Amino acid sequence: MFLINGREQDMLAASDRAMQFGDGCFTTARITDGEICFFAAHLQRLQDACQTLFIPFDKWSELQAEMEKLAAGHARGVLKVIISRGSGGRGYSGASCHEPTRILSVSVYPAHYDSWRKQGIVLTLSPVRLGRNPMLAGLKHLNRLEQVLIRSHLEQTDADEALVLDSEGWVTECCAANLFWRKDSVVYTPRLDQAGVNGIMRQFCIRMLAQSTFSIVEKYAGLEEVMRADEIVVCNALMPVIPVRACGNTLLSSRLLFDFLAPLCEHPN
Repeated sequence: MFLINGREQDMLAASDRAMQFGDGCFTTARITDGEICFFAAHLQRLQDACQTLFIPFDKWSELQAEMEKLAAGHARGVLKVIISRGSGGRGYSGASCHEPTRILSVSVYPAHYDSWRKQGIVLTLSPVRLGRNPMLAGLKHLNRLEQVLIRSHLEQTDADEALVLDSEGWVTECCAANLFWRKDSVVYTPRLDQAGVNGIMRQFCIRMLAQSTFSIVEKYAGLEEVMRADEIVVCNALMPVIPVRACGNTLLSSRLLFDFLAPLCEHPN
């Protein structure tokens, strides 16, 4: 089911800048028992992205009501919200765009996440590297060609997820998840001020770790450092946290960090 500007439809104008330029932002939320997990954080993400991208979206109360309406009645599901600058003009200028477009949809919750949580996943190093751009770093904008290429390569392997570096060789994230690794009692996660998506689950995990007996450090790290970890976990708003059982030829069996984070992330509200 799709809602476009409050109407149930699945047709978008060819002139919309989401299609023309990837000019917009999005968020993807987990639905549990008709409720949107991290609802306020997803709204804030969209608001922050619209501000950074200079998209004059102001229908926040309508959007919130539509999100709640679509989520209601679903025991489990995925809610996706896209905001584009809308339609107007031929070139790059958005000056003639007067009405941003909002697109909402609900889809089935990925069944494989349940088995991933029990069995753990395998990571492979992606040959596709993320470009560094401090202005767009952290945002969930609509320009996702890098992730499409990463996923295309991943599907040619037997791995479950990809470990992704930026153009300078720093470990940044996975194809569709953020990354944490533990060495003794110190937990690390990549700095995302140059590339990558600062996910809502990543932000939540950092807050929880800061209040725990673990130390949490955001840093630029090379592949060799991550491969020396005692434990690796990946996360996003849907998973929400998954243990890694192997990264390349490195086997990982510890679940100390996973066992701490998983209960907190499963029922955050």
